[in-house]
Amino acid sequence: MANAIYDKYKQSLLSGAANVALDTETVKVSLVDSADESFNSTDQYYSDVVTAGVVATATLQNVTVTNGVLNADDVSFSSVSGDTSEALLFWIDTGNTSTSHLVAWIDTNIDGLPITPDGSNVDITWSSSGIFKL
Repeated sequence: MANAIYDKYKQSLLSGAANVALDTETVKVSLVDSADESFNSTDQYYSDVVTAGVVATATLQNVTVTNGVLNADDVSFSSVSGDTSEALLFWIDTGNTSTSHLVAWIDTNIDGLPITPDGSNVDITWSSSGIFKL
């Protein structure tokens, strides 16, 4: 699967749904083993994700949205072990997996991925042009 914004997230943006603003909500990114969890355009909430596919999760810090581009500080996943990770899953954490919107799936053109975790930190450095653009 190539990089994609979830269809249901785009629908939520267009309809003015609650808990969708990337610059004011708690945005998380998860390292994902695509052998256990794959992109499904009809998924909407984090509860739709096969949790066995999530290898590690971190919270984005200093999130900005400028001219349709999401950006944030580079992220570090601490002491990661588990399956090989090939993708990043972006989602908004509301504290309830049934209302936590899935935002984006990125598995193409990510420096350092795929990676086989060995217990050390996994650092992701975002492109100087941002994480993704709507």
